[in-house]
Amino acid sequence: MLSEEIRQLFLEFFEKKGHKILPSASLIPDDPQLMFTVAGMVPFKPIFWGKVDPVYPRVTTCQKCIRTTDIENVGRTPRHHTFFEMLGNFSFGDYFKREAIEWAWEFVTQVLKIPEERLWISVYEEDEEAYDIWRKIGVSSNKIVKLGKEDNFWGPAGPTGPCGPDTEIFYDTGKEVPITDGKEPNPGNTEGRFVEIWNLVFTEYYQDENGQLLPLKRKNIDTGAGLERIAAMMQGVYYNFDTDLFLPIINRITDVLNVEYGRDEKHDVSIRVIADHIRALVFLISDGVFPSNEGRGYILRRILRRAARHGKMLGSEKPFLHNIVDAVVEKMGKIYPEIVEKQSFVKEIIYGEEERFLQNLNKGLDIVDKIVKETGGKIDGEAAFKLYDTYGFPLDILRDLANENGYILDEEGFNKYMEQQRKKAREAAGEVEFSERTDYETLDISTKFVGYDVLSTNARVLKIRTEKFVDEVKDVECELILDETPFYPEKGGQVADKGVIKGKNGEFVVTNVYVPVEGIIVHKGKLKGKIRVGDAIFASVDEKKRKATARNHTATHLLHAALRKVLGTHVRQAGSLVAPERLRFDFTHYAALTKEEIEKIEKMVNEKILEAIDVNTKVMSYDEAIKNGAMALFEEKYGDKVRVVRIRDFSEELCGGTHVKNTGEIGLFKIISESSVSAGVRRIEAITGFASLTYLENLETNWKKIKEELDATDENVFVKIEKLKEGIKQLELKIKEIQKNMINIKQILNNVQIENEIKYLVYEFEGVEQNTLRDLADKLIDRGVDLVVFFNKQGDKVILIVKRKKTFEKLHAGNIAKSLSKILDGGGGGRPDFAQAGGKDVSKINEAKSKLIEILREC
Repeated sequence: MLSEEIRQLFLEFFEKKGHKILPSASLIPDDPQLMFTVAGMVPFKPIFWGKVDPVYPRVTTCQKCIRTTDIENVGRTPRHHTFFEMLGNFSFGDYFKREAIEWAWEFVTQVLKIPEERLWISVYEEDEEAYDIWRKIGVSSNKIVKLGKEDNFWGPAGPTGPCGPDTEIFYDTGKEVPITDGKEPNPGNTEGRFVEIWNLVFTEYYQDENGQLLPLKRKNIDTGAGLERIAAMMQGVYYNFDTDLFLPIINRITDVLNVEYGRDEKHDVSIRVIADHIRALVFLISDGVFPSNEGRGYILRRILRRAARHGKMLGSEKPFLHNIVDAVVEKMGKIYPEIVEKQSFVKEIIYGEEERFLQNLNKGLDIVDKIVKETGGKIDGEAAFKLYDTYGFPLDILRDLANENGYILDEEGFNKYMEQQRKKAREAAGEVEFSERTDYETLDISTKFVGYDVLSTNARVLKIRTEKFVDEVKDVECELILDETPFYPEKGGQVADKGVIKGKNGEFVVTNVYVPVEGIIVHKGKLKGKIRVGDAIFASVDEKKRKATARNHTATHLLHAALRKVLGTHVRQAGSLVAPERLRFDFTHYAALTKEEIEKIEKMVNEKILEAIDVNTKVMSYDEAIKNGAMALFEEKYGDKVRVVRIRDFSEELCGGTHVKNTGEIGLFKIISESSVSAGVRRIEAITGFASLTYLENLETNWKKIKEELDATDENVFVKIEKLKEGIKQLELKIKEIQKNMINIKQILNNVQIENEIKYLVYEFEGVEQNTLRDLADKLIDRGVDLVVFFNKQGDKVILIVKRKKTFEKLHAGNIAKSLSKILDGGGGGRPDFAQAGGKDVSKINEAKSKLIEILREC
C-alpha cells in the first residue's frame, strides 16, 4: 500500500467518525515556546489550554513536522528523521479514551488489515482505565505492557503545556534482537524489533513551569501515527528509507551523484542523510524559513550544510542539492501544493547557500587537517570556535569529523568561547531579558485589546509580576496585566507601543508590551509610586509613536504589493520590522534590485499614497479571507477569526497590526537601502512621514554645504565637481611621475644579496603606488636580479610584491608571497613569476625577511 493511499484512508476513516479534515499547519508555529511544529497537536495548543474555543470538536489532519534533537542519528537508524508526517485525530472536550482506543484498533486491524498477532500495546502503569478498554476490545493481557512515565506519559511539547498519559500501538517486525531481561520479547524489554506506529495521548493535564500537573478545563484526545513508520509496515520493509516516501528521492540522489545504494553502508548512510534532509529543506523554505545565523534559519542552514557535506563524502565537488528538489516535489506536491508553488525559488535558495558553504567547507577542512596533524588528532575549544566564528564551520560537522576519524574535540571549551561571544553580544545590544521563565500559562484571565479604536482607556490591574506574582509593588521594574488595554503588543514584526499607565498612587512608564500566551497582554516597565492588584488605572499610548508606526505598517503593505507587481508573484514576506522611525521588509527574491526597479517600486507606492485610499479592515474566517484573495503572511491559528487589511484592489493581507485610516496620512515614502540578507532573501529599509521629511531636510542641508564649498549654483555644481575630479587625476599622475623620478635604481641595486647562488633584492617602501613598484621590479629583473621582494607600507598595513626571473624556475613567486604574508598576518599569492599579497602587521617585516632567507636556503 503506497503512502498516498494510507494518508487518504486515515483521513477518510476519521471523517466518517465525525471529524473535520483540516490541512497541515505551517512548520512555523504560532507558539513562542516552539521553534518548529514538532507534533500534530502543536496547532491546537491554544484549544487544549482552553484559551481558544474550537470551531470543530473533532478534527483529523496529516501534519508536517520538523524535529532536530536527534539529527546525528538520521541516516544511521531505520526511523530517525528531521522532516516527517504525523497522522492524527483530535477531540476537544468531546470523546475520550474509549472511542480513541476502539477507533485506532479498528483502523489498524480492519482498514489496514494488520494481523492482530503482530500488534502489541503499551499503557501508562497507573492508567487502569485504558488497560481495561484494551482488554474489552479483545487484546490479550500478555500483549499489553504497562510502562512508566518516561515511556507512556506524553508532553508537553515545550517546557509547559497540555500533557497526559498515553497508550501506544506497536508492530512486531519479527527482527531478531537481544532481549534485556531474558523474558519473551515485548516493547518494554527489546530495542529494534517492535516499532511504535501510533501514540494515543489522553490530554487531561497542564504542566506548569514547576512541573506541576493541573487539570485542564476539558479532556482532549491527541493522537499521532507516523506515516513513514506505517508505510514501512504496510510495504514490508524494516527501514523507513526503503518505502515509496524515500525511494524516488534516493534514486534521484544516486543518479545525480553517480553512486549506488545498497552496496556500501557508509555510502548508504550519506544517501539516507541527504534523502531525509532534502525533504526538510524543501518544506522549511516553502514555509518561509531562510538561511541565517540564528533561530530557525540556523537550523535550516545546519541541515543544508550537513547534507552538502555528505554529498562531498560521496564525491560531489559542486552544489548538487538543488537537483534533488524536483524528486521531492514530484512525490509530495499533490498533497502539499505550497512546495510546487515555491519549487524554483527553493532551488535558488538551496543552490546559493550550498555554493557559499562549499567554499567555506573546503577552507575549513584544510584547517582541520592542519590542526589535527599538529596536535596529534586534538581540536581544542579555541580552534573549534575560530573555525565556527571565522569560517562558518559548524560544530556538528566538526563533531561528525571527530566521530568518523577518532579525533578528540573539546566541545566544553568551544561552548565557553561561544558563551563569551553571546555575553558580548547581549552587552552590546544593551538588552537583558526580564525573566526567562514565567507562569503566565497557568492564569485563567485574559486582556481585551481596544487599541484599534482608542489610544487611551480606563482599566483595572489584574496581575502584577516582579520575579513572581505579587499583590502590591512600589518604585520597581515590573510587569502588569490589565483587563483591557490600548497598548499594541510586539508581534507580526510591529514593535510594541510605549506610553504611560497612571493610577491613584503611581505612574507606570511602559517600555515594552508582549503576549506570553494567547489572550494575555503583558505591560513591562518602571513604576514610580505604588500600585495594587485591583487598582483602577488610566492607560494611555504615546500617540506620536503609534501614528508613526501605523504609517510605516501601512506603507509596508503597499511596498509588498508593489514588489510583487514589479518583480513577480514569487516575492513573499520573509520577515519585517515596523517601528516608529523606519520600516524594514525582508522578501524572497533571487537578485539585487536594479536602480530602475527601486525607482519604479518607490514611485508606485507614492502614487497610492497620493491617491488617498481608505484603508479598510474586516474580521472574517480564514477560509473566507483566502477565498477573497487576501495574502496570508503568517499561519492562522485553528479556531480563530482573522483580520484582513485591504487597500482598494492594490493590497489585501491578513494582519493584526495597527494602520492609518487613509494612505494619504503616510506622507512621502522613501527607500533608503536595499541589500542581501541571505541566499534568495533581500531587504529593503524605508521611511515615511516626519522621518522622510527629516531625511529631505538633511539632503537639502548637505546640498547647500556642497554648493558653498564649491562656490557653485544648482546649475553648475556638477560641472565644478567634474573639473575637481580631473584636477585630482592630473595631480595623481604627477605624484606617480615624481615617485618614479625619486627612486634611484642604482642605489637600490646596491642592496642585491646572494644566498644559495640566488641573486635577490629586498627593499622597503612607504606609500608608493603599486604600479610604480611593479615597473621597478621589472627593471631590476632586466638588470640581472633573480628575485625581487618589495615591502610597501600603507599606514598600519603592508603590501608585498614578489617578482622572479621567468627562467629561474626553482623559485615560485606565488608560494613565497603566501609564506611571507602569513607572517604579516595576511594572505595572497599568484603566478610562479609574479605575486602580490597583503599583511596587517608591519612590525613583522623583519621576521618575514628572515623567513625569505630560510626559503632561499632550502630551495
